[in-house]
Amino acid sequence: MTSQLNVDTIVDKAGSGGTNVKMANTSTYVSDGGATTKNTVQGLCKAWISLVQDSSHSINDSFNIGSIADNGAGETTCNYTTAMGNSNYAVAIARGNNQNRTVMYNGNNTTRLKLEGFEHASINSTTDCPHCGATVHGDLA
Repeated sequence: MTSQLNVDTIVDKAGSGGTNVKMANTSTYVSDGGATTKNTVQGLCKAWISLVQDSSHSINDSFNIGSIADNGAGETTCNYTTAMGNSNYAVAIARGNNQNRTVMYNGNNTTRLKLEGFEHASINSTTDCPHCGATVHGDLA
């Protein structure tokens, strides 16, 4: 017989209200329709960043990004706090309010992500983007 635990709140042993919940990489959730289960850890974003490439070249906000490096016009290296397990991860890119620019990623490796901004009229040379971002999905080391 399987067990079921019904609770309203999970708290730490001291009863202070805070909690640290750990999930194994085999943890699953039931799909919206209830027909299948999926791996919870596999579905989580492993890193993301929102950054400004021009002027201040700075991070607006991020997760699992320890630092960035300005590699020249339109080129940013985003260094992971915790490395990826391999370089076969997926990256989704977004660019901000400039309709004439494209942001791409280049040269995945386990410790960093490289973002490159381009003008649409001159795709052969990089240029800073006022605002861009990326999310990373894959396995952490």
